[in-house]
Amino acid sequence: MSLRILLTNDDGVDAPGLAVMLEIAQALSDDVWIVAPDGNQSGAGHRFTFGRELSLDERGPRRFAVVGGSPADCVVAGMTHVLGDRPADLVLSGVNAGQNLGDIVNCSGTAAGAREGVLQGAIGIAMSQSMDFEVSHTPNWSNARRFGAEVVQAILAAKLEDDVFFNVNFPFCAESEVTGLAAVAHQRFSRSPIRHYPSDNAGKFFMAIPETPMPLDPAADFEVLRRGNAITVTPFALQQTHQAALARLGTIALKGQ
Repeated sequence: MSLRILLTNDDGVDAPGLAVMLEIAQALSDDVWIVAPDGNQSGAGHRFTFGRELSLDERGPRRFAVVGGSPADCVVAGMTHVLGDRPADLVLSGVNAGQNLGDIVNCSGTAAGAREGVLQGAIGIAMSQSMDFEVSHTPNWSNARRFGAEVVQAILAAKLEDDVFFNVNFPFCAESEVTGLAAVAHQRFSRSPIRHYPSDNAGKFFMAIPETPMPLDPAADFEVLRRGNAITVTPFALQQTHQAALARLGTIALKGQ
């Protein structure tokens, strides 16, 4: 039986990166479905749309947009409704226009698509094409196109635990300069890099990342991607309980007891 693949993203159903992800998926299977937001949902994180009706807009064979929906909404709609009695084996989210690194993964709709895929019982992989924003705001998709299917196959072959999703970033170097796959931890910052960023319009502001916080861990995702030409992959556990804190809290007694 062919691998069933569900695609989503946070840049919207018409985004160029989703077309790249479709090419990657079709190199792996002929059973590929798309359920993606009808518009840009960047930074939506793992938001669900509760208390408001959503609708599916069929854009073509096996291609649907969720009107007003988040990436997490799209994965749930795909896995529990669109695909019927046989949900996807693999959820691919992206390819995002721009890197998803460090603590930014916490607010990434791209990462949320892969995370929700795992929560729905599939393997979840988020993919992003990194960019040098000082040079251009237009992604060069060549490394995602060239290596995307091979990266997915490598992750599947590793046969890792079910309670994990994967975050992949492709470097922006030339294809010939890609050095391979690097398994790296994510950069944990002492504070979030997201800041209030003033606008030129009075009384308005942006939420933005004005600069990358320092110092950078040389072995973690930011620095490995920036200094080298490796494709980075980071496994994230869904089980977020801090075991040491749990044990310590378990020893605390209230004074009234």
